[in-house]
Amino acid sequence: MNPAARAWFSARTWQEPQWTVSDLCAVKGGRTVSVVLPALNEEATVGEVVGSVRPLLGSLVDEIVVMDSGSTDRTSSVALAAGARVVRREDVLPSYSPLPGKGEVLWRSLAATTGDLVVFLDADLVDPDSAFVPALLGPLLTEDVHLVKGFYRRPLRLETEDYGTGGGRVTELLARPLLNALRPELSGLVQPLGGEYAGSREFLESVSFAAGYAVEIGLLLDAHSTYGLDAIAQVNLGVRKHRNRNLLQLGVMASQILGAMLRRCDIAGSTELTQFVQVAGEWLPDTTPIDVADRPPMRSVNLS
Repeated sequence: MNPAARAWFSARTWQEPQWTVSDLCAVKGGRTVSVVLPALNEEATVGEVVGSVRPLLGSLVDEIVVMDSGSTDRTSSVALAAGARVVRREDVLPSYSPLPGKGEVLWRSLAATTGDLVVFLDADLVDPDSAFVPALLGPLLTEDVHLVKGFYRRPLRLETEDYGTGGGRVTELLARPLLNALRPELSGLVQPLGGEYAGSREFLESVSFAAGYAVEIGLLLDAHSTYGLDAIAQVNLGVRKHRNRNLLQLGVMASQILGAMLRRCDIAGSTELTQFVQVAGEWLPDTTPIDVADRPPMRSVNLS
């Protein structure tokens, strides 16, 4: 590991977070906290994720917002019943035509929330732990940091207990090797692409957001560029179970992540991905445009 990364890992990694809700409320002061769940057709899981945060509302957490990215199922009604405020993507910043992807709704969530600190949780978590939010907020409330990443064991299949390997395939095959090559100071991140993380509004509103799957790697690289390595921390969240994607879907995801990484390292990349599928026994090319758009820093957006 890069020497700077090794020193950072020792200083900014919490393997066994010990903060209690009472501890954090005592140091929270006048700061407010928003918890945001981006969701697209997650009726089966969103209620339980909201429910894991709901007991914190009114103390450590000031608002829980589910950002609906165009769901066609009961995601919104389930989230409302569980105690969240639901905001449709199209109702925030309506002068901007919606782009597809997770980063788009996370960017819009900044205009729909007010917290000084923002916690992002994926809405497809299975068996979410109520300790996720306090653990992610710990370094933000007690240390001088601007971005806290969660890390965890990720089973490839929901029903397996083989936690050692399997999940996080794009991390291990793409993101980690590239970080080691292009930003070796960040090689101490256990889960650079993980969807459970928290940041200061000061930071989040000052940087652009990649519209698609690349939002997490973009924020990580921008936090490093803006504030330096010591402004980033990571906490152990135990086990994270969620829906996994097939290899063709992961190929598109990886291409978006690659594009965002290369742009932030001033390297030009491709804007399309060609994969091959079998049709009637023949292998045929299937080309997908790769969305490389970044939304501008929220601080520069006219909200009126």
